[in-house]
Amino acid sequence: MKVPLWQVSLTTSAEAEETVAALFENLFGRPSSVFLDAATTTATVSAYCPKLPRPESELRARLRTALKKVRNCGLDIGSGRIVIRKVAPANWRESWKKHFKPLEISRALSVKPTWSGRRPRAGQAVVVLDPGLSFGTGQHPTTAFCLEQLAARRASGRPQSFLDIGTGSGILAIAAAKLGYEPVQAFDFDPAAVRVARANAIQNRVAKRVRIFRQDLILLPIRGGAKFDVICANLTSDLLVQQAKRIVRRLRPTGTLILAGILEIQFVEVRRTYAATGLKLIVTRQDKEWQSAAFAFTR
Repeated sequence: MKVPLWQVSLTTSAEAEETVAALFENLFGRPSSVFLDAATTTATVSAYCPKLPRPESELRARLRTALKKVRNCGLDIGSGRIVIRKVAPANWRESWKKHFKPLEISRALSVKPTWSGRRPRAGQAVVVLDPGLSFGTGQHPTTAFCLEQLAARRASGRPQSFLDIGTGSGILAIAAAKLGYEPVQAFDFDPAAVRVARANAIQNRVAKRVRIFRQDLILLPIRGGAKFDVICANLTSDLLVQQAKRIVRRLRPTGTLILAGILEIQFVEVRRTYAATGLKLIVTRQDKEWQSAAFAFTR
């Protein structure tokens, strides 16, 4: 017997489509589908799940709060109409096979779904993740930037530690372990994300090399604790700004901090905040409305 699915849809502007899709992925733990109406220049972003992650009233409130933040950043969100309903199930896995393709991050790293028969390059690490089971699959430009930087910062022949703040699906921590980082630690505030990340680590056979745990960033001790050679924090810009000291205190003097999840119009504030901690910008990339960056201490 097929169980009906919940469909949560939000109608927005074409301008805000990618931002809303990213919000949906973080909230529902799976990539969203997007329908663009060229005639009206509107976009309908939808998520499908067997069970709502929160009560319907709370879900609507969270979406409205998130949309308000998007609007305050200067993006036109359009009508912002939210529809929550039950729909007949479909073969979503087969549908995703048409759209979810392997990602070639670099010669050292690739990401692919379980159904892909693509063979890796010689010496290339492969992360296996399926859409619908994870909070981040590498498709979003901010995650892709983090993966690229992880591969680029790996120095062969010497140990490097890695910390993933806000791990989501665990994709960055898993990739780090496969690239040879050790030790690797990752945490997330959401217990569902922690469960998914651990399951993905098991699937990728790195569970014994990655420590994944639940932690609220705002409660992370400022003093003490391990320091890391590379840190990734793919978070909202308000968290990155408010918790900059906590994040930077975990970075070794010779380390690299990779920040993502930042809207381009918010990047100046993030850069200014981290410059005040003694970090300098070493690389940045803008992809549509998103801007990501890597920092290191000035010497």
